[in-house]
Amino acid sequence: GSGINIYMDIQTTALIGNPIVLPTVKIKYCLYARKSTESDEKQALSIESQVKEMLQIAEREGLDVVDIRRESHSAKDSGQRPVYKEILEDVRRGRFNGILVWHPDRLSRNAGDLGSIVDLMDQKLLVEIRTYGQYFRNSPSEKFLLMILCSQAKLENDNKSINVKRGLRTRCEMGLRPGPAIVGYLKEKNMDKKCQCVIDPERGLVIKKIFEKVAYEKWSGRKIYNWLKFDINFKSLTGNKGLTLSNIYLLLQNPFYYGVFEYPLKSGNFYTGKHEPLITKELFDLVQSQIKNLYVRTENKEFAFTRLLICGLCGSGICADEKFKKLKDGSVNRHIYYGCTKSRDKNCKGGYINEKDLIEQFVKLMEEVDIDEISIKQKLKLEVERIKKFNRLILGTKDPIEVKDLDIRNYAKYLLKEGLDLEKRELLGCFKGKIQIKNGDVSL
Repeated sequence: GSGINIYMDIQTTALIGNPIVLPTVKIKYCLYARKSTESDEKQALSIESQVKEMLQIAEREGLDVVDIRRESHSAKDSGQRPVYKEILEDVRRGRFNGILVWHPDRLSRNAGDLGSIVDLMDQKLLVEIRTYGQYFRNSPSEKFLLMILCSQAKLENDNKSINVKRGLRTRCEMGLRPGPAIVGYLKEKNMDKKCQCVIDPERGLVIKKIFEKVAYEKWSGRKIYNWLKFDINFKSLTGNKGLTLSNIYLLLQNPFYYGVFEYPLKSGNFYTGKHEPLITKELFDLVQSQIKNLYVRTENKEFAFTRLLICGLCGSGICADEKFKKLKDGSVNRHIYYGCTKSRDKNCKGGYINEKDLIEQFVKLMEEVDIDEISIKQKLKLEVERIKKFNRLILGTKDPIEVKDLDIRNYAKYLLKEGLDLEKRELLGCFKGKIQIKNGDVSL
């Protein structure tokens, strides 16, 4: 083919048009063996077999191999291989000036890594790259051949990506959803129906009941979660693990269960599946309308102490909820309550505590806890500098406040009462230990 002709022309040019001049400097080689992310069966040689073959060549030709590096990373993307980066740095430092590798595509399958190698050759830091049956030195024709061989590997990668996408699109048009089977289905193993999904006889009925309980009995996601975990001990097929609360809501919004699927996700491309639906489209729509009422969350809402506290009774996390109470004079009071999520024990008696009471307990706790004073002092220093700058630039006055004159614990108490939610969170992050709430009492 044309590739072979180009290869022969370049070899002829290298041997006749540009005679090879053997380097006078002593070459020290680093043997580099890389395995891609493909399975061993799809590769010509594994890492150890590459090392064995190249060491035999080095022994036969008397090459000085000073180091051996192994790596299991794909060379498709530039700058993603840590061992390869180390080799380039060692070449720049002069530890070795040659690379021994099975094939050029082991070095690079992208333009970025290839350019780094060629730059080192141009700078005369990398004297030679030796492969099985070839070598490349700092001559125009040999560098050009090296770039062609590596570019051919990149072309194969790019074509493979296009072919895979085409194959996935064809599978979708045939009604076969790519990827593993979702919860409630199994992949058919018979060759005449390979890759089709069939209903899981053990889990399919449970998934259907989940939809029915949400649609007809108005069950919440948390109630579904407790029912699956504590009442029937439901486990998924992959990993033999239970469903999380977020998994349940994703499951309830998956149209695959009534016969269609979207691929890729959020692409807007829907296909009709060949699998047997678990539920009807009417039941699915009813669940979606119910979810809007069950799964209401305040967008981008952050409370001061969430994800920082744990329940002292069952070890679950602590969540927050806000309530608004309208007063007789027309004003509204806002209250925030913290309580156990009951993710580990649905019968936990942790109860709830008002944020104001929680802050008062934190203030008292400040007298007892071991505070990371270095971290807080740094925050305090920045705060004082900000105040000084404000007084100097805006008010035109000088403030004699010094950090050493301020008490660390009093500053921490001030932040708990008057600080922003972010400042309160940073302050609690300085505590040495986990903060827990047990029967309304805060402790470490």
